[in-house]
Amino acid sequence: MLEGLEVRTLGRAWLEPLVLAILIGAALRTAWTPPPSLLPGIEFAAHRLLEVAIVLLGASVSAAAILSQGPKLLIGVILVVATAITGGYALGRLLGLPRRMAMLVACGNAVCGNSAIAAVAPVIGADGDDVAASIAFTAVLGVGVVLLLPVLAPLLGLSEMQYGTLAGLTVYAVPQVLAATAPVGPGAVHAGALVKLLRVLTLGPVILVISWVTRTWREEPLPKGGGLEHRIVAGERPGSRRPKLQALVPWFIIGFLLMVALRSAGWLPEPLVLGSSQLSTAFTVLSMAALGLGVDVRVVARAGPRVAAAVTLSLALLAAIALALVRLLGIA
Repeated sequence: MLEGLEVRTLGRAWLEPLVLAILIGAALRTAWTPPPSLLPGIEFAAHRLLEVAIVLLGASVSAAAILSQGPKLLIGVILVVATAITGGYALGRLLGLPRRMAMLVACGNAVCGNSAIAAVAPVIGADGDDVAASIAFTAVLGVGVVLLLPVLAPLLGLSEMQYGTLAGLTVYAVPQVLAATAPVGPGAVHAGALVKLLRVLTLGPVILVISWVTRTWREEPLPKGGGLEHRIVAGERPGSRRPKLQALVPWFIIGFLLMVALRSAGWLPEPLVLGSSQLSTAFTVLSMAALGLGVDVRVVARAGPRVAAAVTLSLALLAAIALALVRLLGIA
């Protein structure tokens, strides 16, 4: 309905339904706090319904275009993630962030936002305050990237495939990639989804490397005093544990890749492909609205300017590296 209103009043739909859903949800959340009775439904729409939508999206994606790039794309994704984590962590430390917070920010930006933050937190001994501040900025900046990136696409002179690859390498979460690529075209959506899932699949190796590099962090005592370091790590630390396999390779990623394989092999009839695509879009719009309800911009203001600067600058670094890779690979 709102998209139709845009067309009638502005001549075209400047904001796709996915973006409108996020904005409406975020605006509503900032002005109103949902009662506890609605939280289970919001949680279901924001996560489970979205996971199903991602699996269904796989039925409309053919991997041929991406796989034609050969192993260089996979190697490029790994290099982007590794460089973004290293550079993001260095930026955080230069800005005076504690080591745990700097690592959470770097991993959240480089891999997959909230999921990476939640998976890395117990490995490095981060506490609830670390996680809350990191996720708050991830949520708000994630929406900002979804809105800004499509506007930059014409200025960068990228094709649908190039833009989708850039979005897959830059945007935090799979649903946000869908929202950021939908205004550009189906080729961008398909490329973005596949590249993003390659990026997500690096989470397991990232956790293993970080658990080894930071193996002494958990035993360090909490800092004394009331400065930034103490304020950020003031909460209780989680118990020592490694993330479960499901946290490293979520079921919906496996489901998505299976659907892509079935579609690429020609085993899915076209009516099923069309229906899956339409259902995936509807579920994703509902999920975007629910995700928007979890974005409270007031939380970000309480995290502090150093965290804001670290997240923003490391995200800019990631975007620059990703754009350089797109140009280097010569993706058509």
